[in-house]
Amino acid sequence: MAPYLLFTPGPVKVAENLRAAITKHDICHREVDFDELLGRIEQKLLSLFEIERRQDYRAVMITGSGSAANESMLSSVVGDGHILILANGEFGERLHKISEIYNENTHLIKLPWGQKFDPKMIQNYLKNHEINVIAMVHHETCSGMLNPLDKIGTLAKENEAIFIVDGVSSVGAEFVNMAGCNIAFCSSSSSKAIGSYPGLSFIIGLKEEFEKLHKFKVKTVYLNLATYYKFLTSFKQTPNTPAIPLLFAFDQALSNILCQGVSNRYSEINNRANYLRSEMRKLNLTFLIDEDDMCSVLTTVRVPRSINVTELRKKLRDSAIIVYEGKGCFKDKFFQVGNIGEISFSDIIFFIQKLKDALISPKTGDVSIMAATATKLSSRRHLGPQNQIPISTIS
Repeated sequence: MAPYLLFTPGPVKVAENLRAAITKHDICHREVDFDELLGRIEQKLLSLFEIERRQDYRAVMITGSGSAANESMLSSVVGDGHILILANGEFGERLHKISEIYNENTHLIKLPWGQKFDPKMIQNYLKNHEINVIAMVHHETCSGMLNPLDKIGTLAKENEAIFIVDGVSSVGAEFVNMAGCNIAFCSSSSSKAIGSYPGLSFIIGLKEEFEKLHKFKVKTVYLNLATYYKFLTSFKQTPNTPAIPLLFAFDQALSNILCQGVSNRYSEINNRANYLRSEMRKLNLTFLIDEDDMCSVLTTVRVPRSINVTELRKKLRDSAIIVYEGKGCFKDKFFQVGNIGEISFSDIIFFIQKLKDALISPKTGDVSIMAATATKLSSRRHLGPQNQIPISTIS
């Protein structure tokens, strides 16, 4: 199978040293070797989140995708209380669907996909309803919207509710201020902005909130968060057999980020996003939401009326480029371009050129909307550096 350039929000193309890490020697998950591996990963996660009071937080690993971590939180932290789900996209609605299964007292504020939350509306709801937990997606991948952790976290604190966050597609690209945003628990996964293989997720949270979980009725076995915390604190292990090769690769992915520097990592991903958006605007393409509201992970791009999304994606795939198609109400109207994982400047230039080619009308061959950039794109393909975008090109 030929390699692809994955311009997606995950899974992503992984670094070569992860391919080596996943083939490390076999170890037993009930031996000290695994205890040490799990301990290293937890400390690196605390560093990734740039947590100052490290003694106040713990992180548990789950063998399962990001949805497994979300289901673990939603099934374990509510008890008999009332939970409010804030949804303005596919994954907020998924949080609601999961919560309804486990929690009888599930509330929902639902907005159209891609619409920003109004804190005043949420505040009014909280005044009129007894809410113990608020849950929200940080980066709503279906639209690219980055939701405001600080504003919702403040509302949660003012109303004596705990705040839990789905950070599945934002952690590793955007700063998540656990203490500053009053976040009790935050979930994420291995295969998106952190840049590792799919199949692992984790939850980082306050120790004092973890320690309350044993008081709640158990609603699930495999995903019970209290059990994960007990095994972590009592045995330095996981309650079930973990995916050890994936954990070796995840450990290496975290090392890569910390070696680069967390802030440098965020800047690199943001620069890629800005450059891609600048170049796509030159192709007369427009976006679903304002750039100020976008996450740095991906861009949701409106398709010109003359272009069929499926055909566009096929043309790009023929050049070994994979992009997402819009989902739900965005299907056939938008496509999504991710910029995480091992993507070089040369890869981005190649993508822009192939996107330009794919946008040419098959009937007229009209290249007028792209002609101004064709020569410039062609000349840049051979310019370095190869692994970063020159800051001078960022708008």
